[in-house]
Amino acid sequence: STGWSQTPSTETQTRSAATPRETVYLRVVGGLDGVTQYVRHEQPFWTKTLAERSGGKVRAEIVPFDRAGIRATESLRLLQLGVLPFGTTLLSNIAAAAPELSAPDLAGLNPDISSVRRAVSTFRPLFEKTLRERFGVELLAIYAYPAQVLYCKSPFARLSDIKGRKVRTSSSSQADFIEALGAVPIVTSFAELMPYMRSGAIDCAITGTMSGNTIGLHEITSHMHTLPLSWGLSVFAANSAAWNSLPNDIRALLKEELPKLETAIWNESAQETQEGIACNTGQPSGCNLSRRGKMVAMTLTPQDEQLRREIFTNTVLPRWIQRCGAICARTWEQSLAPVTGINPKTN
Repeated sequence: STGWSQTPSTETQTRSAATPRETVYLRVVGGLDGVTQYVRHEQPFWTKTLAERSGGKVRAEIVPFDRAGIRATESLRLLQLGVLPFGTTLLSNIAAAAPELSAPDLAGLNPDISSVRRAVSTFRPLFEKTLRERFGVELLAIYAYPAQVLYCKSPFARLSDIKGRKVRTSSSSQADFIEALGAVPIVTSFAELMPYMRSGAIDCAITGTMSGNTIGLHEITSHMHTLPLSWGLSVFAANSAAWNSLPNDIRALLKEELPKLETAIWNESAQETQEGIACNTGQPSGCNLSRRGKMVAMTLTPQDEQLRREIFTNTVLPRWIQRCGAICARTWEQSLAPVTGINPKTN
């Protein structure tokens, strides 16, 4: 049991349709515990802001995704079944059930925040349609964590210099990118990252600029590359039946307020991407934390940019299409190919 199958909101929501003045209670699974997205944005939104904006009509409880007793790969299924009425999950966690939905955050696709914003905006209608029609799930928001970048224990000047090193990755497309560099990808969870690094099982790791600092990665690595390899997109969605059972005014309120939450999280992500770099490298300005490191930051060179595009076009995109077949080829062709100008290389 996930602990979320019995929710007090169901009965209350039914009564509320007839008596709108009664309080609606929601139980929500949020993002990862301890990171800014959850602490500064999601938790206050559901526990305080929503109650204030609704005049007390809505009360919500929220628990972090990684403390909810939910297996990451089952999140979409649980939303579909209604076991999880309202939930947040990493985009990579729903890729097993719907691999085409991972398109906007494939490794190497988005080298800056404007690129990932464009990819998500372009892809959003298809995202909404797929979740609603295939899974009975309503897409309500898409969030971005700070840029996922490369940390290493020993020096390197360019991306190509990590050849032969063992690198922590968190998705198949990240593994494809690292393998194309001649390195050895090792897929591990975020919780396993530091033990693996300390034990010597990995030499480098891909993780967020700020989350890496939060867990102390800057204390055991010396060099980082500032190129975003991916962005760790996450999705907030609702079971369609749970969503449709809400009173009309509550749905209207959520449709008005959730885009504001989404915008705040995206803005924070852009800021934290830069702040994480500043904190890891010990810059005197741009870091508001006391945990400053002494890392060396490698910035994007023309050679690195060319290599990024080549690897994405020749390796990451074709392998992704090969894994999931015609649906991914069609999805890319209809959505992101026109705005990126990138088409997969085929043999």
